[in-house]
Amino acid sequence: MEARVVDITRKPPVRREAVASGFIKLRKTSVEAIKTGRVGKGDVKSVASIAAIMGVKETPRIIPLTHPIPIEHVEPRIILRDDGVEVRVRVATTAKTGVEMEALAGVAAALLSIWDMVKSLEKDESGNYPDTEISSIRVELKLKTGE
Repeated sequence: MEARVVDITRKPPVRREAVASGFIKLRKTSVEAIKTGRVGKGDVKSVASIAAIMGVKETPRIIPLTHPIPIEHVEPRIILRDDGVEVRVRVATTAKTGVEMEALAGVAAALLSIWDMVKSLEKDESGNYPDTEISSIRVELKLKTGE
């Protein structure tokens, strides 16, 4: 079977929403640097939020078989924990297909941006990242209303 974009021409546009989340495990010193604004590349929470929004908007360009859909709302939340950072992204639209892939792409982009911003703090003496780990990327909620 060849890859193809699913035909959604007969589906009616309805309100759709999805929430995705994920986590990046960091050293306590990195979390403290984020909290106190001592990360050399800048404000991690702001950059991660913008990365989440960009990831949502660019989903059809990076995930080959997704439909380009109008993005009507993106709400990223960057939550500092003692052992890392949790990212939650809520996405909403009125369209013929869901926004869960957009929410997941937003989470992944935010988590990767966080890693990029703190990588100098996370490296060990050999230049590796033994403590840094992205995990638990998942869809928490998917809603469809108005059919």
